[in-house]
Amino acid sequence: MASPGIHDIHFDDAPDVTTNVPGPASKRLIEKQSKIDSNAVAYPKRVPIAIEEAKGATVRDADGNTFLDFFAGIGVLNVGHSNPYVLEGVQEQLEKVVHTVDFPTEARLELIERLNDIAPGALPDNNRVVFGGPTGSDAIEATIKLAKHNTGGSGLIAFRGSYHGGSAGALSLTAGKKYKEDYTPLLGDVTHVPYPYATRQEQSPEEAAEAALANVRELLEDPYSGLANPAGIWVEPIQGEGGVVTPPAGFLPRLKELAAANDVPLIVDEIQTGFGRTGEWFASDWEDLTPDIMPMAKAIGGIGLPLSATMYHEDLDTWGPGGHVGTYRGNVPAMVGGIRAIDYIEEHDLLAHAREMGGYMRERLQAAADETDNIIEVRGRGLFTGVEFVDSDGKPDKDVVKEIQQYCYERGVLVWSAGRYGSVLRLIPPLVVTPEQVEVGMDVVVEAIAETC
Repeated sequence: MASPGIHDIHFDDAPDVTTNVPGPASKRLIEKQSKIDSNAVAYPKRVPIAIEEAKGATVRDADGNTFLDFFAGIGVLNVGHSNPYVLEGVQEQLEKVVHTVDFPTEARLELIERLNDIAPGALPDNNRVVFGGPTGSDAIEATIKLAKHNTGGSGLIAFRGSYHGGSAGALSLTAGKKYKEDYTPLLGDVTHVPYPYATRQEQSPEEAAEAALANVRELLEDPYSGLANPAGIWVEPIQGEGGVVTPPAGFLPRLKELAAANDVPLIVDEIQTGFGRTGEWFASDWEDLTPDIMPMAKAIGGIGLPLSATMYHEDLDTWGPGGHVGTYRGNVPAMVGGIRAIDYIEEHDLLAHAREMGGYMRERLQAAADETDNIIEVRGRGLFTGVEFVDSDGKPDKDVVKEIQQYCYERGVLVWSAGRYGSVLRLIPPLVVTPEQVEVGMDVVVEAIAETC
């Protein structure tokens, strides 16, 4: 029995902010961090909080203030912070063995079997899984190697607005200039085509999808497209860092048809969208899409333990021993965490819960959007929601998103931003968030929108 239930795994008092934030203890730790930690530290600059402990969908800072967490470690903590059922299994495993490289363990094999059970489309019973390094970037690197190994190609097709990670190959696929401009040259044979983003492109969803597919088709089939040797197509089923951009219905299956017709694999990046985030096990499930290759990370480790994996069709299992390696591909506690997280999601029907809670959130946000000209779209699936803001001239407005974020933070709700211009409010609470927490959190978010727009 995957217990306790979702109402019993949080701090009871969230949100409860009793000091000015950041409070004195948080300030002290943030100041210490600024002196000894890397300049690359980013999150405390936007949300200045020093975390003391966390449970479920709640976080307590060093001053005793308690927050609702509508960020979930960038979609890592799908079954919440310190989920007791997951922790129990992880702690038992820690006392047995932690690091096993790729020697077989019961946990490793069971996780592979459970991933098979929840795999999208036609992948169940037709796949292989490889573990590598512990991050999503590592999983993307595995996909690049696997695609090149099977096709003999070198050309990588990705989409504008994409984010696939921070290591060299993953960063090459990532579209955001701010992530990569100081580190070029990266992989040279990468082409980014427009993602179907109808709102920004001022097209109907159907027109945006047609245009995106036409760009990919031209790259693959036009003998003078400039792409000589394609290895694969990388796509996020919903763009996360790009602004929770949700493609039109039918786009992904047609992209798969296009890839198949040109003998290249379709790599569907489910790192942020996987493990129930969108109200299905994987975002691919919404359109019964079968990825050829599917990288996974973030929520796969259950409670934030680092682990990544790549699932791919068994026909692509052509590399030999050592074809893809990584010291931490035997993180057994993280594998137990993944198994127990799947148990917990199934036991408590959290896929349906995510759809219901996400629908409620977007209804509240759409009602707020109807009262202002500063919101041009509310979008998403499940507990993956984005709200895009513009100023009075119709230009992306990142400043109002920062103001909303600050307003929410001061009142005990942690939210984040996304989008090409930072003008999208991103809401990704854990799947275990309760209806009462969603209602209270959305009261704060909607009030913030009304006060700032």
